[in-house]
Amino acid sequence: MSLTPDEIDRYARHLVLHDVGGPGQLRLKAARVLVVGAGGLGAPLLQYLAASGVGTLGIADDDVVSLDNLQRQVIHGTPDVGCTKTESAAQAIARLNPHVTVETHALRLNANNARELVRRYDVIADGSDNFETRYAISDACFFEKKPLVTAALGPFDGSLTTIRAYEISPDGKPNPTYRCLFPSPPPAGTIPSCAEAGILGALAGVMGSLMAMEVIRQIVGFGEGLVGRLLMVDARSMRFDTVRYAWDEANPLSGAKEPSRTTTLSRPG
Repeated sequence: MSLTPDEIDRYARHLVLHDVGGPGQLRLKAARVLVVGAGGLGAPLLQYLAASGVGTLGIADDDVVSLDNLQRQVIHGTPDVGCTKTESAAQAIARLNPHVTVETHALRLNANNARELVRRYDVIADGSDNFETRYAISDACFFEKKPLVTAALGPFDGSLTTIRAYEISPDGKPNPTYRCLFPSPPPAGTIPSCAEAGILGALAGVMGSLMAMEVIRQIVGFGEGLVGRLLMVDARSMRFDTVRYAWDEANPLSGAKEPSRTTTLSRPG
């Protein structure tokens, strides 16, 4: 695999970066990234991954574009209202970078289909907006041994981390799973939806862009990733804080005990 003259010109600012260069750009070109959710987080994430030259982008979303999405979901435009988000995003990516192959999956990921889709890609980026999908994806990534970059949004706050739970940390223990950080979903109704609580539109752009940087770092391999670290952003005070978290031996995926037969997980088929 090599870069075409057009790609060399397009990615010139990457090629002169010491930590990316030609080898890193070729790794981006060869990479297959699945983005779950083409909404507030997925919109800037998809745009920056496409612009950076990720060779194949999968987009999984079962929703259609609505007018109230456009305050933050900047990959879509007014003419796209009523279109599926996967197709709207695919068309925007084609305009942005014709060198990127787009694979659309107009569906909602769950415990029954997540593993089949996840195994087709090298890196998974989760920008979904519901807990069922987040846990299904994180479990699938554990069993399929795929790195997961996952983020969440609140009205004025966001968080971001990377999960590589199938690997061993430098201290000899397993890397933490998503369930080590968040053992179980909150009770239904305790977390208001975006429609109920609102959201600062530009914050979605910030967090989606941070997701893109973390995905690129996972592919190219520079800097210190967010494995075992949770980045928290407070838009009210403009604070960025990072807290560390570790493997929990009680977690149902890689813990000291085998998962209960009654536990709903994306177990190997």
